[in-house]
Amino acid sequence: MTSPEHSRSPDTATVPPESVHPAADDLGFDLPEPATLSRSRVVTLGAVGAAVLAAAFLFGFLPRHHAKTELAEGARAEAEIAPRVEVVAPKVSTSDRALVLSGSVRPLEETVIYPRANGYIAKWLVDIGDKVKEGQTLAEIETPELDQELDQARAQLAQASAGVTQADANREFSEANLDRFKQLVPAGVASQQDLDKTQAQSVVDSASVKVAKSAVQVQAANIRRLTQLKSFAHVLAPFAGTVTARNVERGSLVSAGNATPLFKVSITDPVRVFVQVPQDAAAAIQNELTAKVTTREYPGRVFEGKIARSSGALDQNTRTMLVEVRVPNPKNELLAGMYAEVALTLPSSHRVFEVPATALMNDAKGLRVALVDTQNTLRLVPVVVERDTGATVQIASGLTADARVVKLSSADMVDGKRVQVR
Repeated sequence: MTSPEHSRSPDTATVPPESVHPAADDLGFDLPEPATLSRSRVVTLGAVGAAVLAAAFLFGFLPRHHAKTELAEGARAEAEIAPRVEVVAPKVSTSDRALVLSGSVRPLEETVIYPRANGYIAKWLVDIGDKVKEGQTLAEIETPELDQELDQARAQLAQASAGVTQADANREFSEANLDRFKQLVPAGVASQQDLDKTQAQSVVDSASVKVAKSAVQVQAANIRRLTQLKSFAHVLAPFAGTVTARNVERGSLVSAGNATPLFKVSITDPVRVFVQVPQDAAAAIQNELTAKVTTREYPGRVFEGKIARSSGALDQNTRTMLVEVRVPNPKNELLAGMYAEVALTLPSSHRVFEVPATALMNDAKGLRVALVDTQNTLRLVPVVVERDTGATVQIASGLTADARVVKLSSADMVDGKRVQVR
């Protein structure tokens, strides 16, 4: 018999103990050896990649680069080619300027009547709205104090007249006495002193006559003054017109002066319409120019008037000139104080050229227009705008009648640039 040790195979005896129990990550089979690329295969793959890159370059980058190059060449060619522009000739506009201004209707003449005599209102004879004639009595004033002063003045005049008679009698007596003394002195009956005294008295009496006559003149002048004041007891209309205010009642106490207004009288045919003309049109104002006046109260109605006068100076605050337009008003349709609009057609002192509004350029150098000269070269010239009507602008200076104006201006227009005219 053989022993157990001699019955084991030799391989079993040489295997390590851990090989009997495999590791947890053991797959249970052996992996094949990694594959290796051959040289020919590497060359083939490289050729394919190069072909792909070449195709991407041909179909992607080259067309884009070609298009960019063509665009740059087109822009360069377009810059070298002169742009085409459309030109227009300036239109000589009418020299008349239409202007519509707001105005205020005022009477031709208007005055407030005050009393010139102290007293009480005895009666008034007219009221508001009444038509009065020049010199017509409007009211009567009772003047008891003035009547007494007038009676006293007349008495003083009589007294002064009596003084003249007395002075004249004294003068005649002195002259007769002087003649007697001139005869007595040579005969030795009277002294020279008596003669001198009598002569001086004669001179004094002659002067007294002049003084008495002057006193008469003073009293006569005082009577005339009081009589004239008495005439003011009848309040008269200074001119023919319409009574627009009455401020008195019977029995009212009035005093001479401007403290108590009695009536207001106005002339409303014709009426005056005042307007404020701005500075840019003030120089064109002329008398007798036709004006058309309209009001809201008479829609569609036009009142014809004419410029009567102007102030001839500008107001320092508003820079406007006051102008008066007179409008006939026989039916008193235009009332004093009405608001009105006045349409004026003013002649201009210079020619005005009209161009499209699109021709105007406004930049840091101001308002300009582009002109095309005979060599088809742009010239940018500054202009002064007279009026902007929306679609067109009226140029006061900077253009001539034979100028060629670019109809549509743009920011790329510069002096000296050549253009093609359509």
